[in-house]
Amino acid sequence: MYRVRLWSVRHARRLRSLYELFSRLAPLMRPVARVLGVDRTAAVLRPLERHAKGFLFDCRMCGQCVLSATGMACPMNCAKEMRNGPCGGVRPDGHCEVRPEMRCAWVEATAGTKRIAPDHKAHPTPLLPAVDQRRRGQSTWIQVIHGHKEPAFQPPVAHDSTREAEESALEAACRSGRFVVTVEIAPPDSADPSVLLARAERFRGLVDAMNVTDGAGGNCHMSSVAASAILAHAGFNPVYQVACRDRNRIAIQGDILGAAALGVKNILCLTGDDVSQGDHPQAKPVFDLDAVSLLHVARGMVDRGEFASGRKLESAPRLFIGATCNPFVPPFVDRIANLEKKVVAGACFIQTQFCFDLPLLEAFMDGVRARGLHRRAHILVGVGTLSSAKALRWMGAHVPGVHVPEAVLQRIGSATDQKAEAARVCLETIEAIRGIEGVAGIHLMGHRNEEALADIIRRAGLPARTGGGAAGGGFPGLPGPRG
Repeated sequence: MYRVRLWSVRHARRLRSLYELFSRLAPLMRPVARVLGVDRTAAVLRPLERHAKGFLFDCRMCGQCVLSATGMACPMNCAKEMRNGPCGGVRPDGHCEVRPEMRCAWVEATAGTKRIAPDHKAHPTPLLPAVDQRRRGQSTWIQVIHGHKEPAFQPPVAHDSTREAEESALEAACRSGRFVVTVEIAPPDSADPSVLLARAERFRGLVDAMNVTDGAGGNCHMSSVAASAILAHAGFNPVYQVACRDRNRIAIQGDILGAAALGVKNILCLTGDDVSQGDHPQAKPVFDLDAVSLLHVARGMVDRGEFASGRKLESAPRLFIGATCNPFVPPFVDRIANLEKKVVAGACFIQTQFCFDLPLLEAFMDGVRARGLHRRAHILVGVGTLSSAKALRWMGAHVPGVHVPEAVLQRIGSATDQKAEAARVCLETIEAIRGIEGVAGIHLMGHRNEEALADIIRRAGLPARTGGGAAGGGFPGLPGPRG
């Protein structure tokens, strides 16, 4: 079955031509369908469709077939069921983060789409809506017979700049044109907020915002929305990371509203790592949305003031919305198009995965500038450090999407003081990034390595700022922090 699926991608252009012929001829069956009735016609077509498409494409019968738009590669074969991929965890050989024996379904989709339209210079695959769970198992052939087109992504929500909204400190920093600095903080394994606040305090006056991870790596911690609210109450400027792995669209929208009500002004939309990577591999992943469809939902809440269902909000949240990208894993060239999908869907700022490979970043930014994406979203490049070459090698092998060149590992590993050498590599990377046109700033990461990261910010000569810990803050309608 898997070999036939790969064959279908290799012959995507011919199969697309056959589909177009079928879509032209299928409406001729409409009189027969009227006589039999929709339900009876569908009952006849469903098993035929399941077997034919199952054999050729390993079809999962989602009821919203998009094969002709995804290079004859069924996106439901993605382990995360992403409708807009690939994710940032593709392995160096192009295989799936979750199922290493299988080639990434979205690497296949991109390759097939290029075979269908070799000169296509925009998105290798179009923006697609999240799966409508009500239609699973239904026939799409009956839809073609009745002249219905394949599902298409709704037009992106236009950003309404006329609406009055208070800028977050991160948005103000991005719009100012100066070099932006953000940092990532892991929520604690504790119900005591003092641990979180102690980590954040190290960065007061050093950063424009602090990302709060949402079950990073599939590991359980204090919820990102609660930790973000705690930081906002303490006068910090949190970025609430929202991962699609653990909640459906109902829960996610409720959390976004709750975060905004508690003073959080920035969110970062993520698909999320698979649960198999974390400390609860027995858990059931959700992946009701992916990062692109989540961006679209969040923009609808902010700009149109409505839920994904179309129901109006009494009061729309005011949020600065971001997403991620990973220039350092396959498919390298098509990562730019994947970034463009996120910008079109509504991302205003972008944070990348760890950068240890400057040539890859420079090549990526060449493509970004060629498409003018740096003028449509603020790009913050991920940097960071760990204490040894062994720790970096482990991260490169076990953390999805992290790429550490062997030359970097050897340099740090041969140093007498590996921790100091790793910090020097990070400082040199920051200095080089500051010279790349189109980069708006940096995003520092390093699991529970706050002291080293704060020291790097100081040593990098980056000016003081207030967004990471301005005085005041607090939940709306509640007293501000003491002391």
